[in-house]
Amino acid sequence: MSVFFPTDPEVDDGDPSPAPERRRPRWWLRVVAVVAVVVVVVGATAGGYAVWVSRSFTTHLQREALLPASAPEGTSDPAVPPRPRKVSTQAVDYVLMGSDSRDPDDAGAGRSDTLMVMHLAADRRSAYLVSFPRDMYVAIPGHGKNKINAAYSFGGVPLAVETLEQLLDTRMDHVAVIDFDGFISLTQQLGGVTVHNEHASRSRGYTFPEGDITVQGDQALAYVRERYELPNGDLDRAERQRLVVQAILRKALSRDVLTDPAELTGFVSGVAKNVTVDKDLSDSAVRRTALSLRLSADDVELLQAPITGFATVSGQSIDVVDHAGLEELGTALRDDRMDDYVRNHPQK
Repeated sequence: MSVFFPTDPEVDDGDPSPAPERRRPRWWLRVVAVVAVVVVVVGATAGGYAVWVSRSFTTHLQREALLPASAPEGTSDPAVPPRPRKVSTQAVDYVLMGSDSRDPDDAGAGRSDTLMVMHLAADRRSAYLVSFPRDMYVAIPGHGKNKINAAYSFGGVPLAVETLEQLLDTRMDHVAVIDFDGFISLTQQLGGVTVHNEHASRSRGYTFPEGDITVQGDQALAYVRERYELPNGDLDRAERQRLVVQAILRKALSRDVLTDPAELTGFVSGVAKNVTVDKDLSDSAVRRTALSLRLSADDVELLQAPITGFATVSGQSIDVVDHAGLEELGTALRDDRMDDYVRNHPQK
């Protein structure tokens, strides 16, 4: 069973009109980022241990055709639009997605709740996670303009990836999709995670007081899904998700877990059981990437795709795309110059 978030009503094409000012949302790393955590965790181990841990991950991976169709090399097919080029052949770009679909076999049942790009630099000393707000108003190939999360409902993961590629004018190499069952298993695998809860609330039979609390399993899921009892609704819910994911990161990368083979492999395999990747991401590619890493959790930069503000279309709130900023971001991804982009666009 896939756990999902409520979806927004579909938005039709139209000219954005100014909307009342609202607090700038912080689109943080969400649960799907555990895929990146696994890469970091595996890379943090050494020698044969890393190979062993990575094997426990790849053994449980599920694979599907998730990338957009591509015409054979050296040929052209009018029915298959050309995918953008990529300048740096050593850097790797992963699309990380979390689906809010009620039925994982029905792409039209929901929308992508989380959409990010993870850029792994060619020297493997830095990584960048770029979040794309679900309300970004963009062109979706074959469907006009809409919120970016609608691409998933129109054409599943491949169309969501194609939308990103056209938006950034750069090719994505791989895709990883995770659902919230994975989230539940992670918190249970780690024996619960502790967060500082800013706003007291009650949800699904659980009570969450202010202060430090430890959550796991269904309790953790209830904690990150609640929004109606929170003063800032979805923004506070996103904050809770960020805090829980940070707690997962902190515990997964703790010395107790990293130095315990059984604990680490259990965590890694637990992630893999709830992850689906594209068919081109082979076991050898996962191991090769993990062994090439020269970074720690502190070397992962968290960014938001640039927007200029907010507006309304057909009565629905949207995020207005910063086209100049996106062009600069796409160039940085394509040329593996994300370090320059971060220096020019520092994020809070």
